[in-house]
Amino acid sequence: MARSTAPEKRPGFFSQLSTLYTFTQKAFRWLPFLLAGIVLLGIGAGIAVGFLLPPVAVWSVILWGVTGLMLGVLGALMLMTRLSTRAMYKRLDGMPGATGHVLSTSLGRRWQASDMPVGVNPKTQEAVYRAIGRGGVVIVGEGARGRLTRLVNDERSKVQRVASGVPVHVIYIGHGDDEVPIAKLSSTIKSYPKAIDRATMAAVIKRVDSVSQSLASLPIPKGIDPTKARAPRPR
Repeated sequence: MARSTAPEKRPGFFSQLSTLYTFTQKAFRWLPFLLAGIVLLGIGAGIAVGFLLPPVAVWSVILWGVTGLMLGVLGALMLMTRLSTRAMYKRLDGMPGATGHVLSTSLGRRWQASDMPVGVNPKTQEAVYRAIGRGGVVIVGEGARGRLTRLVNDERSKVQRVASGVPVHVIYIGHGDDEVPIAKLSSTIKSYPKAIDRATMAAVIKRVDSVSQSLASLPIPKGIDPTKARAPRPR
C-alpha cells in the first residue's frame, strides 16, 4: 500500500516576514532603528490628530493613536520591502551569473530573456546575455570589458544578420564609464523606446533562437544561487 505523502507546509506570513527582516538587516544595520522611528512617528501623528480634531475625548485620541500605529507599521513594511530589493542587488553585485538572474526575473512580459548566457569564455567565465523585447535586442556583457569584446561582437553580428533593421543595444555591467551597475540593469533596459511591434518581436525571437548555439555543454558561471540571492517577500 502506497504511503500518503503530506503536502509540504509553506512558511507562514510571520515566518516570511522574519526572514525578510533578517535578510535586509544584514545589509543595513540601522534598519531596526529606522523601522522603530517610523512606527513611533505614525503613533505620534495619530495622537496629534486626535487632539486637534474636536471634540477631544480619550476614546478619540486612543482610536487615532491605533490608526497611527497601523499606518506606521504599514509604512515600515513598505520601506523594508524596498530596502530588501536594494539589499538583493547589493549582494548580487559582482557575482558571476547575476546578470542572468536579473534578466530572467525583473524585465516583465514585454521582454524575453533567460538566466543562461548565450556566450561564455570557458577560461575566464566572462559571459554574454541577451534580451529581446519591444525596444529591440539587448546584449549584456558580464565580466572584464576588454575580454568581452569578441563575445559581444559575435553576438551582435549574429543578431544583425537575422534581424536587419532591429535596434541592437549593448550594455556592459560594472561601475566604470559607460557601464551599468547591476541594480540599474532592469530599469535601463525598460527605458529603451518601443521600436518593434509584438509580431516583429516574436519573429525576431524565432530567428535569433534558430541561429543561437546551444550552451548546454559549456560551463556556466558559478557563484550565484538565485534562490538565496533573491530577497524573500512576505505573502
